[in-house]
Amino acid sequence: MLLLLRGGRVVSAKELARRFEISMRTVYRDIEVLSGLGIPISVEMGRSGGFKMREGYFLPPVTLGAEEAVSLLLGLILLRRLRVMPFPAEADFAERKLLAALPEETRKIMANASRLIGFERVPADLLHHEPDDPQFGRPERGDREATVVSRFLRALLTRSRVRIRYHSPYRSEEPEREVEPHGILWDRDRWYLAGSPVVEGRGAVNPGGSTEENRLWRADRVVEISSGPGMRPVVSDFDVASILDRKWLRSAMDRWLKGGAVKIGLNAEQAERMRHDWFYGNAVFETGGDGRVIMSYAEDSPESTLELVRWLGPGAELLEPKSWRRDLRESLGSMLADHSEGGNGDGSAS
Repeated sequence: MLLLLRGGRVVSAKELARRFEISMRTVYRDIEVLSGLGIPISVEMGRSGGFKMREGYFLPPVTLGAEEAVSLLLGLILLRRLRVMPFPAEADFAERKLLAALPEETRKIMANASRLIGFERVPADLLHHEPDDPQFGRPERGDREATVVSRFLRALLTRSRVRIRYHSPYRSEEPEREVEPHGILWDRDRWYLAGSPVVEGRGAVNPGGSTEENRLWRADRVVEISSGPGMRPVVSDFDVASILDRKWLRSAMDRWLKGGAVKIGLNAEQAERMRHDWFYGNAVFETGGDGRVIMSYAEDSPESTLELVRWLGPGAELLEPKSWRRDLRESLGSMLADHSEGGNGDGSAS
């Protein structure tokens, strides 16, 4: 409450009650207690009235130097640029505490830091656009995802299990399952929850249930997440470094390939370009008998594959699935007609 009142503006009793989820009566009682402790809180009457801390009062100092506090504030500014921010209310209070630790002049500058320092958002990916999922297109989606990430982080910090119900637009909704949280990953403006599904009744070492291999759940597709007193503690030597640099994507790609693969023949220059791509760099690259490089990856959507081959241009050949080659010929034929010498340059033939 002191951090809010120190912000320099008048804060109404109604706003304090809403912020801390307490009654108006409790607000007035707390203000009275603070005033009795010698904290100079002034009361402004009227329609826009409320409480305000008089100038000159300093809160007990936080043991942070000015540059230390500034570096943490920069981290908070960056965090706000993410599509989903964990612990949003707690981050707001953390920022107020950090500002309170700064010298007056530095505090005034950093209070407007978001107007002075910019972080670009992650741009859209043209070759990996995702279909809209009506179930997750509602306005409250961002708030729910922030709740999911916050609860998973809290479970990580308390080393406890959670229950997750998950939905993906590419398969039917999964049943609720118990999960041992191991870590959390942010990649390309998405949060991924790393953990192991618990298989009840398997194995003698852990009578309460053993775990399957590590898995990732995308936070925006978690329908529900919960924890409770019945959850057993987690004991794990997991290191998030084991899935950084998109190693997580490579292991997922290996599993996807078992269900069928797209194969594209590339020349050396195209293959080198694909090896540096965030997604296709995790494909399998093999040298063919004709010297070309064969790139294999898992994909069930012909549209994105056809877009890729057209983007790569001459030198790239779609080898598998053969059924998609006809669609590619038709699209290339249409493009050829648009660019024929007899074309008008407006999409129509002369």
